[in-house]
Amino acid sequence: MKQFQFDYSDSETLNKKLSEFKEWCDSGNGAKKIFQIYSEELEPECIREVCDIIEKMFPNTLYMGCSTSGNIIDCQLSGRITIVCTVFELPSTQVQLYQYDLSKQSVDDITKTIVKETESNPWVKAMEMFFTIPEQSSTQFCEGLKNVRQDIQIFGGVACSDDITSDASCVFSKAAGFSEKSIIVMFYGGDDFYVDSIKVTGWKPLGRKFHVTKSKGSVLQELDGIPAYDVYHKYLNIKNDENFFYNTLEFPLFYEHNDTTILRTPVASNADGSITVTSDIDVGSVVRISYGDPGTIVDSIRHDSKKIAEFQPDLLHIFSCAARRTFWTSKEPTYEIQPFKEISPSCGFFSHGEFLRTNGNLNQHNVTLVIAAMREGEKKASVSSAVSPDENIMSKVPLVSRLATFISVTSLELEEINQQLALANEKLKTAAIIDGLTGLYNRREIQAQIEDALANIKKERFCLIMLDIDNFKQVNDTYGHQEGDTVIVGLADILRNEQTAYMQKVSSGRWGGEEFMMLLHDTDVSSASFIADLIRRCFANTNFPSVRPQTISLGVTQAKEEDTIDTLCTRVDVALYTAKKNGKNQVITR
Repeated sequence: MKQFQFDYSDSETLNKKLSEFKEWCDSGNGAKKIFQIYSEELEPECIREVCDIIEKMFPNTLYMGCSTSGNIIDCQLSGRITIVCTVFELPSTQVQLYQYDLSKQSVDDITKTIVKETESNPWVKAMEMFFTIPEQSSTQFCEGLKNVRQDIQIFGGVACSDDITSDASCVFSKAAGFSEKSIIVMFYGGDDFYVDSIKVTGWKPLGRKFHVTKSKGSVLQELDGIPAYDVYHKYLNIKNDENFFYNTLEFPLFYEHNDTTILRTPVASNADGSITVTSDIDVGSVVRISYGDPGTIVDSIRHDSKKIAEFQPDLLHIFSCAARRTFWTSKEPTYEIQPFKEISPSCGFFSHGEFLRTNGNLNQHNVTLVIAAMREGEKKASVSSAVSPDENIMSKVPLVSRLATFISVTSLELEEINQQLALANEKLKTAAIIDGLTGLYNRREIQAQIEDALANIKKERFCLIMLDIDNFKQVNDTYGHQEGDTVIVGLADILRNEQTAYMQKVSSGRWGGEEFMMLLHDTDVSSASFIADLIRRCFANTNFPSVRPQTISLGVTQAKEEDTIDTLCTRVDVALYTAKKNGKNQVITR
């Protein structure tokens, strides 16, 4: 696999260069080839002129291209329109080209068609994609390609222009020509074709976590219940003005999605306090602001370039976010990708967004560098890495990186402490209202709930059931207090099951000793009496291994509008006393 590149300045010069190249091909070289065209120009006529020259000179050769925010050849910026020809040297290598019009086909139809094409072409090992800037989120497209065979690599970039704040973009190919609303897909494969791909961010999470509490597509509305813009203003003092996009480039949102790290760049702040990001973030996602530290970024790239070097590629396709180009204001735009220069020839462009399949999931990335490495044939004899071991890890961690790590670690520690405090407070709150032995409400809590129910008696009727274990003193005297507690807990379990069955309609609490109180919302005295007798029979049939069967007596009453907490509780207590006096193991209603 070989790469040839040509810069376009005018049609006459390009014709001359391609004619010389054609002579070389016709002499027995370049039997199978493809052209890729990267253009910072968006003018259709200019692009069509380049395509027409290629079409006329090489009528049977596939070509594809897109608009860019900068063109990359051999890890250097190239001319405003750059043509790259890849020549395949092995007859087994296959390529196939498709272009889908988003104005005529739905995303679902397109992804279903792509999946079918991969199923009918088992030789496919990789898919390279060029997109125009999508009007909607790319999530639907990414989800639609989940069924593509798992061994197929997918990578690509979103076309853009030299103005990274603009939505202008285009793609073009031999399949369907120039378009401002299309997707181009190139299939690569064959028995002797090999591909690998990686992504590099180098951005570090900074500070505390935020939960996405409200979002709609690519509009991020709230983080932790506050307007998303307020987070950038509070923590980074970024103002809501015409410079918002440029000021947030260094601070994209960082989160985990589909088992990989995703960065999302804010592109605009809106009047309602929401911010528009480069793709959607789901509600419930946990995000952190991240920071681009130059030393950490370069170190990450040096480390990952070693993996690519070990693959021994014939050539590299590079997709680097236009935001990364803007980030390196004090360096050459291609400064960070220099470690790849000695590995193999390369081509690519600065993009609006980057696509890569990881762990079977296709994701759109931002502020990310995606590298696709391709090779024909097996690896050659082992060669040393293009990056020396000493360069893999920087000898001195940059100050900013250390500060970012310090802030992140301390923020995580504070979050952990806050979680522990919240858990401890929850336990204290629970302990204040729950009886330790039975797990039911304690007397203070069940009494408070009765008082609340009385305050709303005009809106909702309710009943009380008061119950007491018969002859409980004999249980303690005969079997001991431990067995007595077992009987109490057994009754509590029955009340808890009854409470679960009626969900919010029943509250049960331990009134004291072996006495219990049940509050039944929206219930009349007839229903309450039925429930009370059901509990009585259930307890009488409960088996206690070390204690003979036990019984309970129960009193039932319905609250009246004129009741106070004292009159109501006295009345149900009298009903319980009557049940005891009349022979126990029964229900009395008053």
